[in-house]
Amino acid sequence: MKLAVSGATGRMGLTLVRQLSKHPRLTLAAALVRPGTATIGKDAGAVAGVGTLGVRLTDDLQGALAAVDLVIDFSTPDAARTLLAQCLRANKGLVIGTTGFSTDDLDAISAAARDIPIVLAPNMSVGVNLTFKLLDIAARALGDTVDVEVIEAHHRDKVDAPSGTAVRIGEILATALGRDLQRDAVYGRQGHTGVRDRRSIGFSSLRGGDIVGEHTVMFAGAGERIEITHRATSRDNFVEGALRAVEFLADRESGLFDMQDVLGLS
Repeated sequence: MKLAVSGATGRMGLTLVRQLSKHPRLTLAAALVRPGTATIGKDAGAVAGVGTLGVRLTDDLQGALAAVDLVIDFSTPDAARTLLAQCLRANKGLVIGTTGFSTDDLDAISAAARDIPIVLAPNMSVGVNLTFKLLDIAARALGDTVDVEVIEAHHRDKVDAPSGTAVRIGEILATALGRDLQRDAVYGRQGHTGVRDRRSIGFSSLRGGDIVGEHTVMFAGAGERIEITHRATSRDNFVEGALRAVEFLADRESGLFDMQDVLGLS
């Protein structure tokens, strides 16, 4: 299967290029970057440090789509909006790992999935998605007997907070606990906050250094505390999940899926 990587010079994009350079079944056929990027025209493999692959970095979206079967997107919400529209026109499947989408963006992705196959996941790690399942089980078992806090940490260059993974965790917890995340989420605390509301789902975001990604959910009760944590030490696990998502979409014509579907955890 021939793939395009959108956001090919970002952290995840470079890791994808490296992994695809040695994949037995999947081939990098196009590497997309933002218009004006200084590396346009350079070989994607050379930029990723794996030698010449014969695929040049480009901002020609239509040309790239004509050469591939499916696209993996780790770019920005702005770039992903344009990509989604073009994939819909070209009838190309899409694996989306980009985060920070608005409600309107998510509605547009859902609408597009009526015509093309899409995997949308804020975190493609197999371990993280297993963690999602464990959190759902724990929240349903513990219910309103505990206070729930989500703590996440990422590298200093991450521009959105809380992380897309933390937001997804909040959604899972809210559904399991019968709460409204829009109303019950609390993002950081300062000053005289008063007694904690049991229905609150708290979020704390830490940024520093080169932390790849850490997420902990604390279920704090009377006399005991349960913590479920996932720590990523490299980006290879995210790429492995993204490539599994690609193969999952190979024989699908349309539909919106997530990594729970890809891994058979739904």
